[in-house]
Amino acid sequence: MTEQAHSPYEPLKLAFVLLPKYSMIAFSSLIEPIRLANRESGETLFEWSCYSLDGAAVAASNHVVTEVDGAVRDMGDAQLTLVCSGLDVEHITPGPELGKRLRYLVAHGRMIGAACTGAHILAGYGLLDGFRCTIHWENIAALREEFPAIEVTSDIYEIDRKRWTCAGGTAALDMMLRFIAEQGGLGLARRVAEVSLHQEIRAGEIAQRHDLRFRLGTANANVIAAVKVMESHLEDPLSSRQLAATVGLSTRQLERLFRRHFDQTPRQYYLRIRLDKGRDLLRRTSHPILDIAVASGFTSTSHFTKCYRKCFGHTPTEERASQAELFLPGSQ
Repeated sequence: MTEQAHSPYEPLKLAFVLLPKYSMIAFSSLIEPIRLANRESGETLFEWSCYSLDGAAVAASNHVVTEVDGAVRDMGDAQLTLVCSGLDVEHITPGPELGKRLRYLVAHGRMIGAACTGAHILAGYGLLDGFRCTIHWENIAALREEFPAIEVTSDIYEIDRKRWTCAGGTAALDMMLRFIAEQGGLGLARRVAEVSLHQEIRAGEIAQRHDLRFRLGTANANVIAAVKVMESHLEDPLSSRQLAATVGLSTRQLERLFRRHFDQTPRQYYLRIRLDKGRDLLRRTSHPILDIAVASGFTSTSHFTKCYRKCFGHTPTEERASQAELFLPGSQ
C-alpha cells in the first residue's frame, strides 16, 4: 500500500452495476467507504454512479429498492466498475450490453470487478479467463463446476491485475479500503476504517469461512480431521474403514465419536454433506443431473435420486423444477 494520494482535482470515477436481488450489505460496503473517504479527506477524491440493466430502480435481496443513474448502456468511462449481485445469480440473464460495456472498459485499460456473486456474471462474459478471482463461499463449488478453467479461491477478496473481486458481505469493505489506500494513501484508509468501526483492515488472503472447529461446534481433533477428509473427498467418497484409517482411528472409535458429537454414524454424516453439495449444484447450475450425481460421489442417477428423495422428500428433478418455477414470469 502507498501513502501517495490521488490528485484531489481529478476525482476518480467508479461505477456500480446493481443486478436483481443484489446483496445490500455488499453494496453498502462498497459505496460507503468511498463516501467516507471524501468526507475524511475534505476533498472529492471519488465520484460514483449506479446502473441497472434497464435503467429502472432495482430491488436488493432484502426487497429495498435502489434508484439508479441509468442503464448499463449509459455507463461512462469509470476507472473502476463493479458488478454487484446476490441471490440466484445463475438465473439472471444480463444480456449482451453489459458484456459489451465491460469489454470496452477492459480494452481501454480500466479496472473491472465484482462483489458477492458478481464473479459469475464476469465469468459468463469470459472476462475472468486467465485471472484469479473469488466469490461468496456458497457459490464457489458451482462456479468451479461451470467454469473449470478459472482459478477460484476462497479468500475474502482477490486483486489480479485489473480484476477486483470480493466475496461480498463485509469483505467488500476490506477490498475498498485497499482501493482507498492505493488511491488516497494508507492513512486515509485507516481513518475510514476507524470511522466505520472496522478495527482491522483485513488482507485479501484471509479465508472466508470460520475454521471447522467453529462450524462444527467441537474442538475434538479427530472429528475435525475426519470431516476435513470428507469435505475433500466428496466426488470420490471413502469407505468408513478408509476414513478411519486416514485419521488414525479404528472404525469403531470413529463411529463412537460421530455418535457422541452428531448423533449420526460417519456414513450418515458423509452422505448428508454429499447430498447438500448435490442440492447446491442443482440450484446453482444447469448441469445434467447425472453430472451432478457424479460430482457428489454417486455412481448413478438412480442411486442419487433414491438417496435424495429419502433425505429431502423429493427427487433431484423435482428440486430443479421447483427452482425453475421461481423464475417464471409473474412468479415473483
